[in-house]
Amino acid sequence: MSIKQLFDLSGRTALVTGGSRGLGLQIAEALAEQGARVALVARKADELDAATAQLRSRLGIDALPLVCDLADMAAIPPLVERTVAALGPIDILVNNAGTTWGAPTLEHPLSAWNKVMTLNLTALFALTQEVGRRCMVPRRRGKIINIASILGLVGGGDPGRAPTLAYNTTKGGVISFTRSLAVEWAPFNIHVNAIAPGFFPTRMTQGVLEAAGDTIAARTPLQRFGGPEDLKGLVALFASDASDYITGQIVAVDGGTTAA
Repeated sequence: MSIKQLFDLSGRTALVTGGSRGLGLQIAEALAEQGARVALVARKADELDAATAQLRSRLGIDALPLVCDLADMAAIPPLVERTVAALGPIDILVNNAGTTWGAPTLEHPLSAWNKVMTLNLTALFALTQEVGRRCMVPRRRGKIINIASILGLVGGGDPGRAPTLAYNTTKGGVISFTRSLAVEWAPFNIHVNAIAPGFFPTRMTQGVLEAAGDTIAARTPLQRFGGPEDLKGLVALFASDASDYITGQIVAVDGGTTAA
């Protein structure tokens, strides 16, 4: 099989959570460019409309917008049903949706802790379980890409910004989830891998980069933040047949930060 064929996603269906902006939209673009049918999940209809318009104007792709609050567990089975009804069984699941909260641990509200845990971990589990049960395990194939963070690998104590203990903890959980599920679902030919981004300019990181961006960039060996193309190659690899002997791996895309 040629390299082009290995990376070809034509005829496959991808579901991308948090797909209306930031890293999720970059990921959706990568999958669409390789030929996948793409469904985007987000809470806000206007942001989904803007994202689908961008994909249509840039790539000529008509993505499926799906408004859903993933923190509502009851909404997850209907979300999967709508995706399957419109685009066919899900071949590629990208768990990208997430939230954060910055506060010193002694001042961190329990309600905020629970909010971060619910979206970043519990919803990820519930959606993966439903997609696995409905689409991947019965068909004995699938690609799951979880978006972790380098803050799940390191302490993340950057001067000038509030600690993010809940977020860091959930991203460490995503890493463990990825490794454990990769082993459990390997007999079903389902590949589970994770990407751990460093600092990319997004709405979530805006406050951090405003407070400590110069310091963070200076400590990055490549001396810059992540850009709009920097996740695409790895996403294409993990979503395609080119990664058929890769599972349970966590790859940092961080300009060398975790290597320094």
